[in-house]
Amino acid sequence: MNKLVTFFSIFIISVSFLTHKKEKPVFYIIGDSTVKNGDGTGKNNQMGWGTVITPFFDTTKIDVRNHAIGGRSSRTFITDGRWDKILETLKKGDYVIMQFGHNDASPLDDTARARGTIKGIGDDSTEIYNPIRKIKEVVHSYGWYMRRFVKDTKAKNAIPIVCSLIPRDNWKDGKVIRSADSYALWAKQIAEQEGAYFIDLNELIAAKYEEMGEQEAHKFFQVDHTHTNLDGAKLNAEIVAKALKKINPGKIKKYMTK
Repeated sequence: MNKLVTFFSIFIISVSFLTHKKEKPVFYIIGDSTVKNGDGTGKNNQMGWGTVITPFFDTTKIDVRNHAIGGRSSRTFITDGRWDKILETLKKGDYVIMQFGHNDASPLDDTARARGTIKGIGDDSTEIYNPIRKIKEVVHSYGWYMRRFVKDTKAKNAIPIVCSLIPRDNWKDGKVIRSADSYALWAKQIAEQEGAYFIDLNELIAAKYEEMGEQEAHKFFQVDHTHTNLDGAKLNAEIVAKALKKINPGKIKKYMTK
């Protein structure tokens, strides 16, 4: 009888252990088409860095989920309901890496996309009629939306990582034109104000392009000046991975390949 009780006790403990086995952390990626372009297959010779960053992680220890989508700004990623969907599963110990800015400079209320945000990081706002959603909408600053991503992430005891937007293939006098006085600066300021980790992709990638030379960097942009091809995406993903290992947010290196 005692042996039977012991057997069932061990069985119950084993089932309980398996049931409550700790879930793997998730590395969430959010952003625009420079992070994920279309379905991620490289259609039209375009690819975002988030699509090719998975090999830098040990997926037996962490899940990598790229929720970035083309055409979105920091504002429309939220108003589309995409951020709320992530918040439903975001948990303690997860990571959220975010890169927005390319589409935030668009008009606030045009009939094509209505995706722009107010420039800067202030608390100013304006009410517009959104012709796409056919409703009145209060539009905030780029910083306001980025601040929300960070605060919501921290409220879930997850780890926010803010990236400045990758540079375009625009040059002047042999140097890549940066966004150091606009979106790259504002991303850094939000990270500093809200206590988030920061990766200055705008500077890191621009410096790498300059090291390679203008003609070599041009090869990454086969369609336009904004979207990289597969080779460009792989380079950018490598730069992101190296930066992650360097700043090691939440000891993420233990989930990354060597």
